[in-house]
Amino acid sequence: MALSSPHLQKIILNKICSNYGYKITAKKNIIQKAGGGGEGRGICCSAIAIDAPAPLTSVSGIRWGSTLIQGPREEMEDDAVIVQSDDLDGFTYAAVFDGHAGFTSVKFLREELYKECISALQGGLLLNRKDINAIRKALQEAFENADRKLLNWLDSSGKEDESGSTATVLFVGNDTLIISHVGDSSVVLSRSGKAEILTSSHRPYGSNKVSLQEIRRINEAGGWIVNGRICGDISVSRAFGDMRFKTKKNEMLEKGVKEGRWPEKFASRIQFRGDLVTASPDVLQMTLASDAEFVLLASDGLWDYMKSDEIVDIVRNQLREHGDVQVACEALARTALDRRTQDNVSIVIADLGRTDWRNLPVQKQNVVFELGQALVTISFVSIGIWLSTTMFSP
Repeated sequence: MALSSPHLQKIILNKICSNYGYKITAKKNIIQKAGGGGEGRGICCSAIAIDAPAPLTSVSGIRWGSTLIQGPREEMEDDAVIVQSDDLDGFTYAAVFDGHAGFTSVKFLREELYKECISALQGGLLLNRKDINAIRKALQEAFENADRKLLNWLDSSGKEDESGSTATVLFVGNDTLIISHVGDSSVVLSRSGKAEILTSSHRPYGSNKVSLQEIRRINEAGGWIVNGRICGDISVSRAFGDMRFKTKKNEMLEKGVKEGRWPEKFASRIQFRGDLVTASPDVLQMTLASDAEFVLLASDGLWDYMKSDEIVDIVRNQLREHGDVQVACEALARTALDRRTQDNVSIVIADLGRTDWRNLPVQKQNVVFELGQALVTISFVSIGIWLSTTMFSP
């Protein structure tokens, strides 16, 4: 896709920390496979700035890092963007995209969504007013406009492109964080070393409040859930693109009959009353108090294999050791690879610049808690050995 905005034509690659079979093309900032990745995995760490100085530090002293890694997938469908521009009036824009069924939708959104957000927010004017109702309305408009343009673009391509993408966007200011979220990426705030999860995944399974709301919405729209997937197909309930669940639902239904996925009698009873997948975002605004240390945004390939408390601990220990947010980002990516993540992973970290990491005292371990955990483990092992001995003794 052509770079149409003057701001979007000035792309600076701030850091490329390592390259295991991948390279970055500077003109379009598209990751391309170069071969020799070793077990199909690659890691590419890049802080991507548009109209930003290097190193990537905002006026308010916020420091940014960004890392992309490819797990054992045939294609890298994730992307991350960090934008600093006069258009944002002191805020920094960051986004993580997690694509599925191809990279096409991500490729479109990484530029178009930013432009739609800037237009709807009147630059940074609405951001600084801190009127959450106006901000929510503007970002909902921006996301829905971007999705509508993406659907038209996919349809006009003449190809049966079934790609889609989640998107989680951050606007970070000196004392304000605004999140606009669609999909199953997650945002965590480290508050004095404690992980505070700020987003909920839009997935049509589980018993939590958000999942139950998504399931109900899908059912009311005429859809159905099979093994946690919409129509037995997709496991995320809010995303951009995915034409078969929006503008081409009837075609999807007919195709399912031809492929033998469901009988014709079943299809004849289906009446769609709305989109099964939507791009309507959850919008959150919060004040960053003095105890806020850093904000971490990542795709589900990280959270599905690591807990938020553990992730925060890793980043804090890295920052305490060297104070470099980009290096901390890379270390977290390597840990995800070590955990055998089966998905692509995008990570963005914003160090809010309020913590003296080098002089931060090491957190004392809770000896009583650790001892209790050890005793419980020993007890379970002992019981297991006793049961095995009792059951199988002559």
